[in-house]
Amino acid sequence: MTENAPAPQPAASASRTVLVLAEDALAPADVQHIVGMHPDDDLRYEVLVPADSERNFAVELIDHLSVGELKQAWHDLRRDVPSKPQAEKTAEQQVADTEALFAAAGRDASGVVTADDPLPTVRERAARGDVLELVVVTYPHAVEDTFHRDWASRAREELDDLPVLHLYAGTSEIG
Repeated sequence: MTENAPAPQPAASASRTVLVLAEDALAPADVQHIVGMHPDDDLRYEVLVPADSERNFAVELIDHLSVGELKQAWHDLRRDVPSKPQAEKTAEQQVADTEALFAAAGRDASGVVTADDPLPTVRERAARGDVLELVVVTYPHAVEDTFHRDWASRAREELDDLPVLHLYAGTSEIG
């Protein structure tokens, strides 16, 4: 009597990933918007948050004044530029907070802290081949958005085959 050979197992489906590039910890509404784009898909989410240790005071001032945020403009002008270790610690907390929100939404998420310019990390991560799309979540930036120097515009230029969506943090507005 011979035993039957086990039936071949179907190949595991390749895990697909949505990259999420954020300049701050996401809000619950941001996570719901992102997850809601693919409600029935089994996706992984990889969060990238830059350790922002560089500041351009003129650009920040214009950004705040363009949307009428006089108090925030004054506050930002008075604060110090964070040291690299401070910026990394802040970004690590933002990643952890965002991972927790994805977990609360029932989604698998991991995250990393990137350099001030996150595009090299985005390029490297997208080159692995499992990335479905890039979702960039930022606050409105009048200068960068107007002149298409924001992260989403730069990513669109550099990553021809990857869909890029730009959302404004805490809103349902598309940038």
